[in-house]
Amino acid sequence: MPRPDRLTAVMALPLLAALALPAFGFRPNRIAPPEARTITDAFGTPLAATLAGGTILLVIALLFLRRPGMRMVPLGAALAVLLVLLGRGAATLLDQAVPAARVSPGAGFWLAGGALVLLLVDAFARMRPGPAARAGLLACAVAGIAALLGSGALADLSVAAEFRLRADAFHRATADHLFLAFGSFLAALAVGLPTGLAVQRHAGLRGPVLNLLTLIQTIPSIALFGMLIVPLAWVAAHVPAAANAGIKGIGMAPAMIALFLYSLLPIVANTVAGLDAVPRAVTEAARGMGMTGAGRLWMIDLPLTLPVILAAARIVLVQNIGLATVGALIGSGGYGTFIFQGIGQTATDLILLGVIPTVALAFLTSSVMDLLIALTRGQPQ
Repeated sequence: MPRPDRLTAVMALPLLAALALPAFGFRPNRIAPPEARTITDAFGTPLAATLAGGTILLVIALLFLRRPGMRMVPLGAALAVLLVLLGRGAATLLDQAVPAARVSPGAGFWLAGGALVLLLVDAFARMRPGPAARAGLLACAVAGIAALLGSGALADLSVAAEFRLRADAFHRATADHLFLAFGSFLAALAVGLPTGLAVQRHAGLRGPVLNLLTLIQTIPSIALFGMLIVPLAWVAAHVPAAANAGIKGIGMAPAMIALFLYSLLPIVANTVAGLDAVPRAVTEAARGMGMTGAGRLWMIDLPLTLPVILAAARIVLVQNIGLATVGALIGSGGYGTFIFQGIGQTATDLILLGVIPTVALAFLTSSVMDLLIALTRGQPQ
């Protein structure tokens, strides 16, 4: 008899606890406090008992399944079933409700979904997949989510209702958020790489430059946005060309500059660290072959430093995707607009309309960057 997996036993506890929590939150309107609804309320006792039994059997199976690939199959199926039931339950509860009623996931669904995702991540980590397997699994996950959203299975959820009311605004917010996060990253990359090279080649620059960038990194985002408002407002008032280009005290410009400044330290520091790690023997061999300094940089130093630079890019992109939401406080747009509007209106679903795509974008970006890092390090397929 194989011994049960202890880590799985701990991680499965929230999955079992979710059975005792309400599965849905029912609101007579979008800002009313939610009323707890159970699986039994939505589907009846027989199906609720079946789901409880299936959950217990799933936990027992996971305790003794050792192969990560075999673990991912029932976990993926369970997550898909959970999402489908979420949509069907919302439709059932709304069937006899007033038109303004809303249904959102309850604590039971959030806890069960989180537990299944953690168990899937654990199984994925145990597989130790190569870049090809990572790319395939990521593509399957994205395709599955796209198919689920496109099918309309979750159309009756409250967050979907908020999306339908604000579809045009959501698309504009998506464009603004992508521009802020990736535009500031590209600008920081264009400045940070040569700065890191100069700092690594000239020891006297290392302390002042890295200390200055570290100081900028310690400034809270709200404070940095506020510090940029006054000088940019002055520039807009005295330089007509800048004002015509959209540079002003509030809006996109201060948020873009702040994200650019926050992005510099990881890029510069990792560039310096990567160049420092290039083996001296490799550099001497390249010099002995007659390669010029520029040739060594492009053919030896930068290729060997690329995984470290990509690691910095991963940090910066995930950081900027999160910080871009804060820029909505000064009118920069992005998903943060929905978050702060939802807070002001006490509308949880509107908050989720900003939170969910932000988290999804950060997770997708992190996964893609991890894949690129694995490819540049030459990990086996």
